Amino acid sequence: MPSMFTHPAHLGLGATARPQPAFTGMDWYADYVARTAGDGAEGRLVSLYRFTESWDSWEMHPEGDELVLCVAGSLTLHQEMADGTRATVPLGMGDYAVNPPGAWHTADVAAEATALFITAGRGTQHRPR
Repeated sequence: MPSMFTHPAHLGLGATARPQPAFTGMDWYADYVARTAGDGAEGRLVSLYRFTESWDSWEMHPEGDELVLCVAGSLTLHQEMADGTRATVPLGMGDYAVNPPGAWHTADVAAEATALFITAGRGTQHRPR
């Protein structure tokens, strides 16, 4: 049985859920987009990550919302919305936030946190923090 920590899943058209190959790093995302292109902007990547330090970059998803659910520990999500407004959202176990389309976001982690992401990943962009 695959672990969400190593093998993200894809939610696609027709209420499908497809296990994905093991995550291998940033290049994995380009292959994911190619594998799931038929689902267009409606496809969603479901992933689970454990963090022991703050993120070193920002990311942005232009084609849809991203749900961030803290399942253990705590983190602070920082958002720069497409309209220029900013938000700082503390998340503890069971709390969630939504990154709207076009919102740049990053996170600070004081100790350790685990978060589940449901992401409209097509067109995702990154920039240094």
